[in-house]
Amino acid sequence: MKISQNVRHWAAKKALTTPVVGDYANDKLVDLHTKIFLGKADESRRDEREAHLDDFFDATMDTYVAALEAGFPEAEAREITHVQANFDFFNHGWAEMMEIPADELGDHHRRYEAFFDEHDITIDDPLGEFRPTDGVSEAPTTPDALEDGEFENAVAGFADDVYVDDGDDLRKGGDAEEPEQVDVSAAPGVDDDETDVTAD
Repeated sequence: MKISQNVRHWAAKKALTTPVVGDYANDKLVDLHTKIFLGKADESRRDEREAHLDDFFDATMDTYVAALEAGFPEAEAREITHVQANFDFFNHGWAEMMEIPADELGDHHRRYEAFFDEHDITIDDPLGEFRPTDGVSEAPTTPDALEDGEFENAVAGFADDVYVDDGDDLRKGGDAEEPEQVDVSAAPGVDDDETDVTAD
């Protein structure tokens, strides 16, 4: 998958792994991801998907931290959560929200298979053990969208590795160089800065 990586992503990583501050960043990142992906959906479908996405993205923040703790670089830890989201979108038939085409889901799963197996994550069960005890809000499916085969926001051809765009270069595998000094206040929600952070 091709993802961006900039100072906001590094700040979010630091915030999410810092006590107290992490709660604020978590909530803001959930809001931002929900907003970004709802923006890809038909306007008539947004309200019915919002609660589900809020719950789902909140759970993936725990996946992200677990992946970091397991030793994955920031880019791969974040990619893991995006793969989870694409599994979920696929299961719901939300083709227009998918970042990767359906025929590349298996390739992405295999790349992180050991981590996914450890946490019971599958294409059919994208959250695995990270599923909240009180569940995730339900949302209607749109299977016809999958049958139409239109994945207008999916980017194909990046299933073999994580591709990191740091604004200057696109590199295959791993992270761009992490800044020595990361200001946690640059993370979404820490200082009430409403500046957006890209979902990718």
